Order: sequence, then C-alpha cells, then structure tokens
Amino acid sequence: PGSPKFPLGRDLSGKVLGIIGLGRIGSAVARRAKAFNMKIIYYDILRKENLEKSLGAVYVDFDSLLGTSDFISVHVPLTEATRGLIGERELKKMKSSSYLVNTSRGAVVDEKAVCRALEEGWIAGAALDVFVKEPLPLDSPLIRLENVILTPHIGSAAEETRRRMAQMDVINVRSVLKGEPPPNPVPEQKGLIFRR
Repeated sequence: PGSPKFPLGRDLSGKVLGIIGLGRIGSAVARRAKAFNMKIIYYDILRKENLEKSLGAVYVDFDSLLGTSDFISVHVPLTEATRGLIGERELKKMKSSSYLVNTSRGAVVDEKAVCRALEEGWIAGAALDVFVKEPLPLDSPLIRLENVILTPHIGSAAEETRRRMAQMDVINVRSVLKGEPPPNPVPEQKGLIFRR
C-alpha cells in the first residue's frame, strides 16, 4: 500500500477544486471535475452566474479559494495583472495538503516560489505544463523534486484538439476576409484588472 518510490495518490471524490479563471478551459475542467463528484469553487474577474448552476460551481474571493481548495487549477491569460499571480504569499495561504496545477501560462506562477513551496512543504505537490522559459531548462530545480509532475506544454497535444484549433483558425480568417467579426476571437484583455 504505497512506498517511497510509489506513494499513494489522493481520491478526487469529495475534494474541493478551486478554479482560477472560469473561461472556456476553466469551464471544461469544471465539467470534468463534476463527474468526479468534486466540490467546485472558482474565482474570476467576472462572476459567471450563468455557469454556476450548470457546473455546480460556487464563486468565492481569491484568498478563500487559496485557503479552501484541495486542488487549484489555473486558467488565466498572461497579462500584466496576472503575471506572478501565484507567488509566495498565495502559496503560503494554500493548505499544506493541497496541489497546484498550472496549464495556463508559465509566468502566471512564480516558479522560484513554487519550488520553495514544494521543498518546504507549504503545499503537497504541483503539476506544471507551462514554464517561464520553454522548454524547461535542464538545470531547473523543479526537475529534481519528487512532488511535482512536469510536462512540456503538451496540454493540447492531441490530433483532434489540434485539428479543431486549425479549423477555428480557418473559420476566423474567412470571417475577417468577408468583413465579419471572427466567431472565435481571442478575448479582449485590455483594461481588465485581476483583483486578489
């Protein structure tokens, strides 16, 4: 039943998933978490009351999400307001039994602070698919840690996903060439303020 080389995992059922950024991807994560019977809380710069009922998600303030969640999944764009969003202060507010997942953009999370949090036991673990510098340098201190899962920005590395992305690009370009607005625009970030 577990050993240092093969530690036991954690059940998801009944655990609290905190989602930072309940946009298209954050909502997709919430739908999947709901299937695992997770309690879903979220923080976003805009409250998504239309999604709360269908996803079973509860809006909370940023610090409450940090202190309550068993798992935190980050899904925000990289802007000046979100650069370093998860740093030492935020990691220290998390439960020592919690896990951080970042699949958004590397610079949203302070890698040095995450490394320290993992080394000193502020959090139980992390799963990182994105990094400030990609590919992650081989001398990164994150590589030597055993309580982190590192993947090389491959969250969308599936044939079907890449095909859908290319189709969306073609549809957007065709619309713009016809003088119409693109049906799948990148959300406008200008002027948005991420309040902690």
